[in-house]
Amino acid sequence: MHEYGGGSWWVDSGDVFYVDYADQRVRCIRADGKQVLLSPVPDTDRGLRYADFRLTSDRKWLLAVCERHAKGQKEPSNSLVAIATDGSLKTITLVEGADFYGSPRVSPDGNRFCWIQWDHPNMPWDDTELWVANCESAAGGELTLSAQQRLAGGKDIAIVQPEFSPLGQLHYLSDVNDLWHLYREGTDEPVLTVDGEIGYPPWVFGLSRYCFKGNGQVVAARFVRGLEALDGADQYSAFHTLRTAGDKLAYAGYSWFREASVQYGQQEIVQPRDLGIDPAYLLEPEVIEFPTADNDQSYALYFRPAHPDCEPLDGEKPPLLVLAHGGPTSSARAHLSLARQFWTSRGFAVVDVNYRGSSGFGRRYRKKLEGQWGVADVADCVNAAKFLADRGDVDPDRLLIRGGSAGGYTVLCALAFHDVFSAGCSLYGVADLEALATDTHKFESRYLDNLVGRYPEDKAIYQARSPINHLEGFNAPMIVLQGSEDAIVPPNQSRMIVDALDKRKVPVAYIEFEGEQHGFRKAENIKRALHAELEFYLRVFGLMPDDQQSDLEIKHLAS
Repeated sequence: MHEYGGGSWWVDSGDVFYVDYADQRVRCIRADGKQVLLSPVPDTDRGLRYADFRLTSDRKWLLAVCERHAKGQKEPSNSLVAIATDGSLKTITLVEGADFYGSPRVSPDGNRFCWIQWDHPNMPWDDTELWVANCESAAGGELTLSAQQRLAGGKDIAIVQPEFSPLGQLHYLSDVNDLWHLYREGTDEPVLTVDGEIGYPPWVFGLSRYCFKGNGQVVAARFVRGLEALDGADQYSAFHTLRTAGDKLAYAGYSWFREASVQYGQQEIVQPRDLGIDPAYLLEPEVIEFPTADNDQSYALYFRPAHPDCEPLDGEKPPLLVLAHGGPTSSARAHLSLARQFWTSRGFAVVDVNYRGSSGFGRRYRKKLEGQWGVADVADCVNAAKFLADRGDVDPDRLLIRGGSAGGYTVLCALAFHDVFSAGCSLYGVADLEALATDTHKFESRYLDNLVGRYPEDKAIYQARSPINHLEGFNAPMIVLQGSEDAIVPPNQSRMIVDALDKRKVPVAYIEFEGEQHGFRKAENIKRALHAELEFYLRVFGLMPDDQQSDLEIKHLAS
């Protein structure tokens, strides 16, 4: 669903409802172990996709978002459906007509139904609407909706995660007053006051930032200056998928020192794997706030190099690796990332930048990237590097930048339009905005309308912001990593920038991983990508050991 997935399973009273990736059909494993197919055979391969499940109170219907891919369609169509749970393969369309839907929810008594919907060119964190309706059973037991009406949201408001409390009261997160706070139907003021904001952009389905205990008490996680907090859970630094069973709270908890574990009540019922890593490698970051362009401020997480057995040479400062996160409406991870620690354990300082447009800082901060993608994000990454160099933390002559997807575009822009970085790494990054505007999936097909401008009306801006059109600015060596089956940023985006740099004799390395999509999933490919990138930087800096074997081809790099 939306090419990013999420919300692909739901458990209720021992029954497990889930989507099988192979054919995208919905199945149920009953509590007695019997497996039942629920969704019909699509007309085209994997042509019906489902997400964000909930059961009706009588357990006869599984509610879901449906995305239909059909031959000859310009783009898939989305709707809300009810899937019969008896194995009859019967599906009822409940709501259709909007471009996108999310969060189908039903009240505990089964009498009310709510959902989120939005239309192009909005994303689900831009302008969305919360709708409600009455649920009724028609003759023959079919589910129908009546008295449909918009309850909240609209222009300049994003509603996310509507939920009915155990008492049947409808709650939702709204950024009407900048920060995503919790509201209840019939109230104009937040019903839960927190330091920071609760909500997060729903790039995937199934996110849950708050939930209810059996007595209706709300429990919520929150973002505060790029970090996360949850009352009574100080041992964790980030939280995912809050749920409750009665009065017991369950969630995935992350920390700076361990991978995710599952907490249920006062018990850690699923422990993280034992990494066997000396804690001396794992330092907490420093939260930094630094000045950037337009007399503005930006934020980042700064990680110092950490190795229990190695010390830098006297007077030597570490190279800095600037991380540009994806999205671009995402944020730096506020928990242990082995991919990030890979660099700090090898002597690199790392700064993970929450550039303007990042989430966790409110709607106004998020909207600062509108019309400024490729400008504001790049300026913030450049200024984060300069801030740490000026402060004396890192070597100003060894500044690097890496990023994937939208972050890959930030990397390309930083190298094309600035002379700050010694080298860079683009992972499935965007080189040509015009190509992206005309060749991507439905979910993001109009995303650039807000980030850059309307296409083709603002074609000149697209051309001016596309790194492929500014090859004269590229002088720093670059490594490009790409998946062959990426449907979000197709391989031609990476190939065209590599070919262009090759023709200009700029040092460049390229690895395309067969079968990988938008983000690498196979362990051997993830390791290969990281080690190739490390080798690339070592060779650029002239630090590669003479006796180390290599199969990485870097064109035009002087020995």
